[in-house]
Amino acid sequence: MEQSVKKVFMSWGDIQAAVEILATRITNSDIKIEAIGGLPRGGLIPAVMLSHKMGIPFVSQANIAKVPGNILIVDDICDSGETLKQFKFEENVFTATIHHKRSAAVEPNFFYQLAYENQWIVYPWENKDSDTVADYLKNK
Repeated sequence: MEQSVKKVFMSWGDIQAAVEILATRITNSDIKIEAIGGLPRGGLIPAVMLSHKMGIPFVSQANIAKVPGNILIVDDICDSGETLKQFKFEENVFTATIHHKRSAAVEPNFFYQLAYENQWIVYPWENKDSDTVADYLKNK
């Protein structure tokens, strides 16, 4: 029997709480982050929020390769893992997401919370009536 997809709506307060917890987890790790970058579209807002919270410079995607130290790449969710997979093999690049699904191809170094496979997370910067299909799958 096929499971239906359930939308879970995140508020700005939920995102603020997630950023607080992520910042604490990152700060308490042995990794010294020197710059933060966000992946368009979903990662930009939480990346900027983490940058402000942690007092770490934000760098644009064009300048990520120019950072000499450890950089944190932020996205909203690690759903399939395909987006983050491109960064997992660089020794000075670490990843963080608000949500992570266990079925993803990779696990971010830091994440706020696990998401269930039948959940479609709707973040406050998205349309509440958004499709429950990732954009990159719509034309397939």
